[in-house]
Amino acid sequence: MRLRCRWLKWGALLVWGILATGAAGAEPMNWKSLAPGLELGRFGHRTGAGTAEVQIVVVRIDPDRWDLRLGLASETDGVDGLSAREWARHLGFAAVINAGMFATDYLTHIGYLQHREHVNNPRLSRYQSLAAFCPKSPEIVPFRIFDMDAPDFSLDEVKHRYGCMVQNLRLIKRPGENRWEAQPKTWIEAALGEDRQGRALMIFSRTPQSMHALNEALLALPLQIVCAQHLEGGPEAQLFVSVGDFSLEIIGGYENRSGTGTILGAAWPLPNVIGVMPKP
Repeated sequence: MRLRCRWLKWGALLVWGILATGAAGAEPMNWKSLAPGLELGRFGHRTGAGTAEVQIVVVRIDPDRWDLRLGLASETDGVDGLSAREWARHLGFAAVINAGMFATDYLTHIGYLQHREHVNNPRLSRYQSLAAFCPKSPEIVPFRIFDMDAPDFSLDEVKHRYGCMVQNLRLIKRPGENRWEAQPKTWIEAALGEDRQGRALMIFSRTPQSMHALNEALLALPLQIVCAQHLEGGPEAQLFVSVGDFSLEIIGGYENRSGTGTILGAAWPLPNVIGVMPKP
């Protein structure tokens, strides 16, 4: 899913662990603790009898223990065409996901994007979801996804409180409203969510599905999700996690885990990413 056309050939093996699924609804595997405040969850979900199983990976981040940051090629000297894995190595991130769709210049985010003093795109789009982090004072909630059409929303106030802001297409409106109608088009999805405890959720649906169906699955799973925004879809969607001796890389639905030796197809270059690192 892109505002430009480009084809990528994939020669990869699909690797997937055993998912714990019940006869109806969803039953998650246990969360795997990667480090205090950083967890990995795998979920299988069926919307009904006879339907295909949806496979979703979630990285759950406690923003009181982990800092969310942005990696932007537009402000990083010598950076051009890094994958999620390469961004992690370049900036020391423990987990990386797409920051959102970008324009044909391979630099400019579609929607407002600011990383502290650097503004990648000052223009607001019609998208109604704004993720904010890098709080400017310790008493401010460290991570928040705002609905920009909420009566009390003020962009100036958010800018006053936060140094990092990224505007994207809304999937779920607070406090848990699916904003997409049913549609036939499906794709693999990378998304960013927030749960009831204010934790950030890096979400990767490895199963192509409509955004309406994905939202229904996320709301049905025991994630306590209250809002979410679209980051990327299709082969460009990426998620990379590396903590200690654990590593996980998903590129457009193809996965490589620690020690599997799986060969993935070439990763798309990502000019803008969201990453996490432990607080000092």
